[in-house]
Amino acid sequence: MAEQKHYFVALDLECCFDKVHNAVTGSVTGTLIGRYDIPHPQGGDCIVLVYEKHYVRAGNRLTLTVVLDNFYGGDMTEVCCMGGGGGQGLCRFDWGAAEDFEDVVHEALRPYRI
Repeated sequence: MAEQKHYFVALDLECCFDKVHNAVTGSVTGTLIGRYDIPHPQGGDCIVLVYEKHYVRAGNRLTLTVVLDNFYGGDMTEVCCMGGGGGQGLCRFDWGAAEDFEDVVHEALRPYRI
């Protein structure tokens, strides 16, 4: 069964970012291609992260979008994670690689899930 893609962790926003970033760039050599910080006018912040991973020999690429926010206050961060990807040619399936890319985030945050 697929991992739930939306949940809360007992980490502050920047600590959560650090855990995600270290897991994605360290263990699966993903590259951060964009970070967008959005402050909420009534307090709290949101961070949108977009990672990419290329498989040169296979001609495939994966993307991973991770949204983190602390709108609920305290040392609790909401996490939403979505992977996607494809390849060249007629069949552009990722054969489950996008889900594996997401799982890196889920595993890094598993000890902190609420």
